[in-house]
Amino acid sequence: MTAPERDPGLQPERTRLAWRRTTLACTVVAVLAARQATGDVWPAAGLSVAAWLGFLAVAHRRIGAMDAARPPALSLRGAVAAVGCVLALAAFAVAIVT
Repeated sequence: MTAPERDPGLQPERTRLAWRRTTLACTVVAVLAARQATGDVWPAAGLSVAAWLGFLAVAHRRIGAMDAARPPALSLRGAVAAVGCVLALAAFAVAIVT
């Protein structure tokens, strides 16, 4: 029995666009963190950039997976990595502002 063809609906495109919007939002947060960084908060700004690069890697992998005929579900490891990067960005932003 062969797998059915990919649904020609717009759901994969919406998912791809959602990942791109989230990546853009993370980029804005990392850039604003770098702009706010002065004095002794440079390590937090550097860690913000590292967290952003980690999220960018997860998002790029997921966007690429959406091109498959039957995209696999997001792995637990990928989901944990994405959530960890977002939480790290939030924590580093608090560290920079305070």
